[in-house]
Amino acid sequence: MAVEVILPRVDMDMATGTISKWHVKDGDKVAKGAPLFEIETDKAAMEIDAPADGILRSILVAEGDSAAVGTAVAYIYAEGEAVQTHVKSGAPKAVDAVALKPQADVGLTLVKDGEGLRATPLARRLARQAALPLSSISGSGPRGRIVAEDVRKASTVQPQAPAPLVAADNVQKNYLPGSFAVEPIDGMRRTIAARLTHSKQTVPHFYLSVTATLDKLLATRQSLNASAPRDTEKLPQWRLSINDFVIKALGLALQKVPAANVTWAGDAILRHHASDIGVAVAVEGGLFTPVVRNAETKTLSSISIEMKQLAAKARARKLVPSEYQGGSSAVSNLGMFGIEEFTAIINPPHASILAVGAGVERFIPVKGQPVLATQMTCTLSCDHRAVDGATGAELLQTFRSYIEDPLLMLA
Repeated sequence: MAVEVILPRVDMDMATGTISKWHVKDGDKVAKGAPLFEIETDKAAMEIDAPADGILRSILVAEGDSAAVGTAVAYIYAEGEAVQTHVKSGAPKAVDAVALKPQADVGLTLVKDGEGLRATPLARRLARQAALPLSSISGSGPRGRIVAEDVRKASTVQPQAPAPLVAADNVQKNYLPGSFAVEPIDGMRRTIAARLTHSKQTVPHFYLSVTATLDKLLATRQSLNASAPRDTEKLPQWRLSINDFVIKALGLALQKVPAANVTWAGDAILRHHASDIGVAVAVEGGLFTPVVRNAETKTLSSISIEMKQLAAKARARKLVPSEYQGGSSAVSNLGMFGIEEFTAIINPPHASILAVGAGVERFIPVKGQPVLATQMTCTLSCDHRAVDGATGAELLQTFRSYIEDPLLMLA
């Protein structure tokens, strides 16, 4: 009997997904666990594996098309099994749809997610635009469902209509024919553009910078790496990077300054107990931000090992929602590219992001004498709705104290 290939739910609030790429074509032999297609939502792009061995038949959702969660997008048949006719549309298995009575959200269907929250698609879209978790919104509709008006009341920022896309032809006419190549925007780049544009337009950013001296950190890093345990091939089991120290220092600083370990939730501020730090990882065509959970409690070596694993999964587009959702702050490090200083855009619902520059040798005055030191400039972007200037400054000063005296991280 044919095995359905279902469009899975890869995000808590996901109602539909777009297939950006098929790795196989109709009639190809597939192996269970092998990459089958790539799916894109408003938060992620990831590969979906084949659920069974067999022959792929009846691809029902083409590249670039969207479907509801739970919809069959193709079928896998055993070799020699007769192929049946499959209809492209149908009720998805993982979605409850019921008709709504005429009201403000006329014509929309009602979707129930995995945690029992009921909301109309329009309400979900407005919540995503306002970076509001549905769990923070009280529903006023029948059986407690969340409607658009509930989201508008919960948000202090009224959702704006998305800016119309600029037609490529309108820009191309400014340049000589043949002087450029046209590269269509893929789903990941479109999602990044939409999310960061929304963040920059609706989140009131402010920026704070400090310069930290790295000499003690570099010496500590060298000593710890030299003492790293070896495997059977006498290779070090871990190798600390400056970024590992940055993640740990920010995690500890958020514990020292709990007023900064927050996220904005529309009609409330969420004060988090753990320091969950997102870390920007560049991938081809975009970036992902996997989250290091409880960074304040982990050793530098465990952070190093975990980040290598998360970065590898991000580049292979194998991250699962539990590895990139949540967090209150993030780190974006461009120091390895020689960038000395920059500012980063906050990725909601985070309330801050730390932009880390390269270590630069320069002379600094010590007791009236010039001394050569390695220094690193870090700039903190803060969401002023949740974090005040003095709080951000205290967080950054505390972070610098850990960077300049790394033994405090080992205590």
